Amino acid sequence: MAGLGDWVRLDAQGASPLFDQLRTQIIDGVRDGRLEPGTRLPTVRDLAGQVGLAVNTVARAYRELETAGVLETRGRFGTFVARVDPADAAMATAAHAFAEAARQVGLGKAEALRYLDAVFD
Repeated sequence: MAGLGDWVRLDAQGASPLFDQLRTQIIDGVRDGRLEPGTRLPTVRDLAGQVGLAVNTVARAYRELETAGVLETRGRFGTFVARVDPADAAMATAAHAFAEAARQVGLGKAEALRYLDAVFD
């Protein structure tokens, strides 16, 4: 099982709610490889004990991550990191729509990327 309690750091005085801090850190763990696809996560109760949160707070983070496709629950077997990063599909869809919109107004790749670069600056 993943040792989330070893690296999850929550700030009760932080600007975002604790469930959201946990949710974001799990996503970060998936993205940076600390939580590989197929990794079994601790039960809600176990993780709550590890990080000092209420069970309902951890349950909400897990629920939201499951809804987003980051985690999957396999009944009595537990909760696992999903095998597919939902960001891949979402970004591929967005990129395709962006490229199609650029083509419709007569922009080439270089011109279209200027708009994308400007959004990130």
